[in-house]
Amino acid sequence: MDLEGVIPKSPIKKKESWKTVLSLAYQSLGVVYGDLSTSPLYVYKSAFAEDIHHSDTNEEIYGVLSFVFWTLTLMPLLKYVFIVLRADDNGEGGTFALYSLLCRHARVCSLPNCQLADQELSEYKKDGMTSNNRSPLGSSLKSTLEKHKILHRLLLVLALIGTCMVIGDGVLTPAISVFSAVSGLELSMSKEQHRYVEVPAACAILIFLFALQHYGTHRVGFLFAPVVITWLLCISAIGVYNIFHWNPHVYKALSPYYMYKFLKKTQKGGWMSLGGILLCITGSEAMFADLGHFSQLSIKIAFTFIVYPSLILAYMGQAAYLSRHHILETNYHIGFYVSVPEKIRWPVLVIAIFAAVVGSQAIITGTFSIIKQCSALGCFPRVKIIHTSSKIHGQIYIPEINWTLMLLCLAVTVGFQDTKRMGNASGLAVITVMLVTTCLMSLVIVLCWHKSVFLAILFIFFFGSIEALYFSASLIKFLEGAWVPIALALIFSAIMYVWHYGTLKKYEFDVQNKVSINWLLALGPTLGIVRVRGIGLIHTELVSGIPAIFSHFVTNLPAFHQVVVFLCIKSVPVPHVSPEERFLVGRVGPKEYRLYRCIARYGYRDIHKDDLEFEKDLICSIAEFIRSERPECSILTIDSENDEKMTVIGTSSSNLGVRIHEDGDEDLSEIVCTSEEKVTKSPERLRKRVRFVVPESPRIENEAKEELRELMEAREAGMAFILGHSYVRAKKGSSVMKRIVINLGYDFLRRNSRGPTYALNIPHASTLEVGMVYLV
Repeated sequence: MDLEGVIPKSPIKKKESWKTVLSLAYQSLGVVYGDLSTSPLYVYKSAFAEDIHHSDTNEEIYGVLSFVFWTLTLMPLLKYVFIVLRADDNGEGGTFALYSLLCRHARVCSLPNCQLADQELSEYKKDGMTSNNRSPLGSSLKSTLEKHKILHRLLLVLALIGTCMVIGDGVLTPAISVFSAVSGLELSMSKEQHRYVEVPAACAILIFLFALQHYGTHRVGFLFAPVVITWLLCISAIGVYNIFHWNPHVYKALSPYYMYKFLKKTQKGGWMSLGGILLCITGSEAMFADLGHFSQLSIKIAFTFIVYPSLILAYMGQAAYLSRHHILETNYHIGFYVSVPEKIRWPVLVIAIFAAVVGSQAIITGTFSIIKQCSALGCFPRVKIIHTSSKIHGQIYIPEINWTLMLLCLAVTVGFQDTKRMGNASGLAVITVMLVTTCLMSLVIVLCWHKSVFLAILFIFFFGSIEALYFSASLIKFLEGAWVPIALALIFSAIMYVWHYGTLKKYEFDVQNKVSINWLLALGPTLGIVRVRGIGLIHTELVSGIPAIFSHFVTNLPAFHQVVVFLCIKSVPVPHVSPEERFLVGRVGPKEYRLYRCIARYGYRDIHKDDLEFEKDLICSIAEFIRSERPECSILTIDSENDEKMTVIGTSSSNLGVRIHEDGDEDLSEIVCTSEEKVTKSPERLRKRVRFVVPESPRIENEAKEELRELMEAREAGMAFILGHSYVRAKKGSSVMKRIVINLGYDFLRRNSRGPTYALNIPHASTLEVGMVYLV
């Protein structure tokens, strides 16, 4: 198959120097390949656990080696390096990146508040694909997907299953990696002593690993690559030694013929042992999932020239040793450490433990990242996200997830206490993620790359059949540990789907209960109440129309703020939104009402700014909108669904428009007032003078100057954040299932998740929450 003809060329990007590429390849060894490189610790031991036995003919060991070689060649090398890595979402990878790509090329997005304006984002169009050359079958597939809502849900469920299995892998990988690493202690002590040392040692290392997460990986990240490189050099050197010392002819086992002989002799036992063999590719998905931190070329170079040959040599070396040792004197049976020369066993054990910790660290960090993506796209309850590095993008820490993973990891380690059942569980999680990637990739080939449907069928048939074989071998061991990832996936999938369903229904309620613009116009510019100095920031999920909560304020409060801003902070199905396109700003009603709508758009990998910086950007975007609001204005203007003209405005640091300066009573040029200062200092001391610095040209009209002056005075008076505290309940007459999901499931998640106040870093001292009952 001509891969260059099948796979579209990547969009033109800034050319990277070889020095940069090689530096990224070096760094990727520590972040991406830690898990994959430690797989030799447990593959042979898991494959020969019970299903097959090592005989004098060596057919079993040669067959396993042949399966390992071709599995590593076809899955990570051919599938991921040459095909899947090309399906990046503007440089980002992973299950949600594929889902995001599909959402942009076909109208299957699950986000409720999508706008046509979002399609004008530069990231939306950066992949350079056009739909002119789509085949008739491709167009038919696209229209079928867009027409049926049930297919939208199935696509979302498929993405969530893959995501949940990645989270499950975040539980299982640290357990099996650390446990396998410390299992080498068995060779230096009796079986009775080992039983009381192995599990406590593994648990202690795991607790230490999770306890260090809040420091962030950037503090010790520089050690990751040297550790993995040392480990790869170690296992490849041992492999070369075993090959030449014990069996130089072991290379013959790489022939596919030995796979046939293996299955012919072992039959059902050989098929069941595939569940252990597939562990040789655990961690392969990290090549795609961590793509955003590196580049395609750097990941390809690291795997093709360093990781892949090192692993092949390691597996061949183990097979060479075992082919000459059929009756082992220890109780360790078949494993990694038995093939290590006795003189270097302890140093190798230490290196293995460090490598296992690095591999576990990578999957834990990846779990944090994917939870953040799910939360941004409305598929996971809001959680506390801490950015552990101000310089390295994507280094985050989520306390609730960290301690949950630790408890589950310890439960798996203490509950199973052997690599066989841990391997069965980990194998099912790994192969399920790969199956999901294959299914989504087949749609990407047709809908995003605009290739023939037959090529997509060929892709899913070739790789899907291999993965289905391994999947069946893993699933058959359901009672022997494989139930763990299924149980974890069901729990996390239920949480994600219930949260997404409740959020969707809540948004539909908001849309159905929007206040008419005629009601607003009938009130007049004063809104029928006293307008006092200050800015009232009303948080809403609506991207158009007036939220019902606003009418509640107007009819129940004697006074309201001089300037009112309807703020919507939304996520869009792209990894990043550039600062120049951050805000959509428009008016609600006539000018004299001083009502504005501001939509802040973030990608699923974007970092939300702190409240003070965001507040400044928000006010500057409104001021820039006021200054630029003229018919001949060159700034992009888009009509929303309610004929509100929205203008694209960048953050204050990304444009040359209006900037804000806050001058204090003393000669400080810029003062930022924190909530602590509000408590400890007097009001006179805190009073600020706000001034807008505007470009000299073009000239600003008098009406705009007056509006800017009012905005400036309102900013001086202060800003209040008004949030609706929702109580979502199922309507009367709803089905039993819906009442359970909404009244019990969604309500429980809402009460135990971070509220929007915390999630948006809004100061609590200036927040007003109003309760509302949503009948959905």
